[in-house]
Amino acid sequence: MSENGHLAINGGPKVRKNPFPERGLLGEEEKKAAIALFDEAIASGSAFGYLGPEEEAYCSEFAEFMGGGYADAVNSGTTAVYVALRALNLEPFTEVVVSPITDPGGMMPIALLNCIPVVTDSAPGKYNTDANEIEKMITPLTSAILVAHIGGEPLDIEAIVAVGKKYGIPVVEDCAQAHGAAIRGRKVGSFGDIAAFSTMFGKHHCTGGQGGVVFTRDETLYWRARQASDRGKPFGLPDGLTNAIASLNFNLNDLAAAIGRVQLKKLPLIVQKRRDVAAQLTERLSKLEAVAVPRQIEGAEASFWWLRLEVDENKLSCDKETFCRALIAEGIPVNPSYRAMPHLMDWFQKQRAFGTSGYPWRAPAYKGDPDRKFELPNAMAATSVQFNLYVTESWGQQEIEDTAAAFEKVERAYLK
Repeated sequence: MSENGHLAINGGPKVRKNPFPERGLLGEEEKKAAIALFDEAIASGSAFGYLGPEEEAYCSEFAEFMGGGYADAVNSGTTAVYVALRALNLEPFTEVVVSPITDPGGMMPIALLNCIPVVTDSAPGKYNTDANEIEKMITPLTSAILVAHIGGEPLDIEAIVAVGKKYGIPVVEDCAQAHGAAIRGRKVGSFGDIAAFSTMFGKHHCTGGQGGVVFTRDETLYWRARQASDRGKPFGLPDGLTNAIASLNFNLNDLAAAIGRVQLKKLPLIVQKRRDVAAQLTERLSKLEAVAVPRQIEGAEASFWWLRLEVDENKLSCDKETFCRALIAEGIPVNPSYRAMPHLMDWFQKQRAFGTSGYPWRAPAYKGDPDRKFELPNAMAATSVQFNLYVTESWGQQEIEDTAAAFEKVERAYLK
């Protein structure tokens, strides 16, 4: 039988016959924390709420994990981006330069603040953007830079912050997928003016089903974030003042925070295990001819929400999609195409933020081009040949061996 005939996609035996292990993210420790909170509420007769002792402790412990600063827990990662931007007090109808590859929730808050998303290209060969691409997009209308550390890979945030300082523009870090990632030991989220994290159930650590955190080392921005996340309450302002701005209630709650406190204790080990798995896979996959693990930026310590891989189609008798479908048939968890580009989605293309008005793009006060298009050749080129291998901290040696064996099997079948 030919090598192609042995492939599972063609009816051959699968390399990985058993499902990959679930993460087991939540355990008895989180259950006990939740029950303790219920027991206290039942005994006292008072329901737990928000801004209570658990949420206060979670925020303090999160800031400590980040190396010092201030944290405000909110109800989602999208909310965290919104609140972080709101804390900057951006003027309406200005422009925010934003990463090309990101979750929709990492771009939509810009339009909801009546600002215009200006989408920069990726760095060559990467999902993440860089300082050179960002600087190309800066104009007198630019009021902020919002960049995402995609897939747990740190982008070159130090250079991006330098660009921001050069033009007097604040930098927001979207760390939704990069809990615990670092550059030379300093955690991402601590470089820019303010940062946003998602703590929904699929992230490195969670606060239950949903949640987020706004982090900053700037006390003034912290108090503004607190105001923005709780209907403009006069946090950080002199006594006697009333609600300072119009906003919504984006608070987390004590039950979610109690879970988050336990999760934070687990986070360093979760990140380290993912790094160990990624390091072993990188070593094994380096022996392949048509698959490569793209290099991180200098000094980067990724936290690997996934492992980003690249195929050289010139060395294969198939395209990337076919290669990945063959891996999936062998039982390997890959995503062939991570085209998470919000500017290509209907809401952006049809400018659906506020009814049918086309605002903020169509507002008379906006002095830019409401019909501007973003081609982004680097992002398109990267996603055309790269794909994601989903790794978790629950993987052991057998999962690593099976994954490597499947890659070797599929490459042998399709190598020219």
